Amino acid sequence: MAEGLSTDQTNKKIAVIAEEAIALVMGDVHSAPALVRVHSQCLTGDVFHSLRCDCRQQLELALEMISSEGAGVLIYEQQEGRGIGLMAKLQAYELQDSGLDTVEANERLGFKADHRDFTLPAEILKALGVTRVRLLSNNPEKVEALERAGVAVVERIPCEVPMSEHAEEYLKTKKAKLGHLFTLR
Repeated sequence: MAEGLSTDQTNKKIAVIAEEAIALVMGDVHSAPALVRVHSQCLTGDVFHSLRCDCRQQLELALEMISSEGAGVLIYEQQEGRGIGLMAKLQAYELQDSGLDTVEANERLGFKADHRDFTLPAEILKALGVTRVRLLSNNPEKVEALERAGVAVVERIPCEVPMSEHAEEYLKTKKAKLGHLFTLR
C-alpha cells in the first residue's frame, strides 16, 4: 500500500511503501499445514528483554519450534503495545506502575484493550499460498481472524513459556480479560 510518492533525481515517481510486517519462511510450508506464529513487535521485550511480558520468550519458542520442524512461517507485525504504538505503550507502563493492569491502562489512554488487527497476517499467508495452518498462539482472536479471512486453523498450538514473577499479573490479565488460553496457569 503506497503511503505517498516521492520524486528521484531523474524525475521518476517512486512509491514509498510503509513496512507493516515481515514474513520469515523456512522450508516447505505447502505439503502439510504450516506451523505459523503471528508475533506482534515488542521492542521492550523482544529487544530490551523487559520482564513485564513474555513476548521475547514466545518469539524464541516459535523460532525454535519452526527450526526443529524444519518448516514454518513467522509473521512479525509492527503492532507494538497491542497496536497502540511504542509511545502510548510507554505511557501505559506508567499507568501500570501506578496500579492499573494492561487492559485498564490501554483503556485509560483511550484505546481498546487490544487495538490490533490481524487482517494483514492472513493476507500474507494467502499471498504465500498457505491456506491451512497450525497456529502457535494463546490468543483466540488470532485464530478467529485467520479463519474469517479464509485461512483454516487446523490446530492451535499453545505458545506458553515459563511464567516469571515479573510477568505474572500481566499474564493473569491476558487470561481473565482478553480470553487468552493457557494450559499451564
